[in-house]
Amino acid sequence: MSVEILARIQFAFTVAFHYIYPPLSIGLGLLMVIFEGTYLRTGKVIYHTLSRFWTKIFALTFGIGVATGIVMEFEFGTNWAAYSRFVGDIFGSALAAEGLFAFALESGFLGILLFGWNRVSPRMHFIATLGVWLGSMFSAVWIVVANSWQQTPSGYHLVGEGLKVRAEVTDFWAMVFNPSSVDRLTHTWIGAFLAGGFLIISVHAWYLLKNKHVEISKTALRIAIPFVAVVSLGQLLTGHHSAEGVAENQPAKLAALEGHYPDTAAADMYIMGWVDQEQQKVYGLKIPGGLSFLLDYDFEHPVVGLNAFAEEDRPRQVNAIFQFYHLMVAIGMTLIGLSLLGVFFLWRGTLWDKRWFLQALVWSALLPQLANQFGWFAAEMGRQPWVVYGLLRTSEAFSLAVSAQQLIFSLILFAVIYSLLFALFIYLLNKKIVHGPEDFTLRDYRPKQAATADVYKS
Repeated sequence: MSVEILARIQFAFTVAFHYIYPPLSIGLGLLMVIFEGTYLRTGKVIYHTLSRFWTKIFALTFGIGVATGIVMEFEFGTNWAAYSRFVGDIFGSALAAEGLFAFALESGFLGILLFGWNRVSPRMHFIATLGVWLGSMFSAVWIVVANSWQQTPSGYHLVGEGLKVRAEVTDFWAMVFNPSSVDRLTHTWIGAFLAGGFLIISVHAWYLLKNKHVEISKTALRIAIPFVAVVSLGQLLTGHHSAEGVAENQPAKLAALEGHYPDTAAADMYIMGWVDQEQQKVYGLKIPGGLSFLLDYDFEHPVVGLNAFAEEDRPRQVNAIFQFYHLMVAIGMTLIGLSLLGVFFLWRGTLWDKRWFLQALVWSALLPQLANQFGWFAAEMGRQPWVVYGLLRTSEAFSLAVSAQQLIFSLILFAVIYSLLFALFIYLLNKKIVHGPEDFTLRDYRPKQAATADVYKS
């Protein structure tokens, strides 16, 4: 393999593995805020118990996420030196903002969140939980802003010539609010909410099947299932809006997502299919003119196809992009169906008797993770052959000093270490789930003053 392909594979591997954990932290963080806030409002100790249990799992995902994310920063310098030189001013601004607005907030409150149960008041602990969750949200903001700038650059100018050319920020806020950042950020946030929500649903559905922690699991599901129903429908809306932005700003990517080749013609929307790149045809189940209708509410609306671009300016792996995109959409629709069906069963009061549905919910935790991975693969592969859309090609961005042998060795080393980390994560996660929530009781429980430090001493 070429150095370029190996460098791309290594970075894709490390990013994909790292991205298992930040969405869980963001999603679990929001539901921890909901649990703890509900406890402060109602004084019911069961919500306090839920908060303490899921804080332990949050800490595990947060720690592994930090450990696996550090590697990527070194890869920018070792494997993508030309890219780092070109975007250093842009990424430096975004990552500096992340340190100021996200890491400072997270690190400032993390200790109180994890170790302050018996040391601070319930309201102070709630503020710490809120602060850590907001920090994780802000961290996503700046990472997505930096990545979105690669997709739709704005607020910059080019300085230097030849190998020394680089992009400099001319308008910080134009860089932050580039044409795709808001759509991609909301889509990413909601994907994280689904990851955390369905993990909670999965664990508590398993408890119900085992007839363990029954009351606390019913309470968790009464919150988590309506939560994921709302956000899964929101994901459908943000995905549609994001696709409209891709049609405007990255038409070659949109054409690859649906395997649309004609220069300008009405575009079908495929439910499933297979792209024959040599024949430039897609075989599968489709809605004729469906993509055209989604973009302009007109089945005959012309959509720019791949043949409108020079061969060297269009994505190469069209079928892979097509498959990743359609798998993401299929999983998203499945999550909507599961969550709405769960809401229906809750409303009817029959959820607890539907063992087949509870078994489906146990496995549902995998679906948001897969959808998040497939979505990012479709987005990043669809941007090719550009690492910065329209400005810097991927073939010009990697480090010439790095050899294929070095990349293969480091890739194998990363695979071994990350496999050990994943095994450790699964072991510790399983241990905490099997142990289950601890029982806390209120001594001298007073409804009007339920949010007291007594709970934290029980």
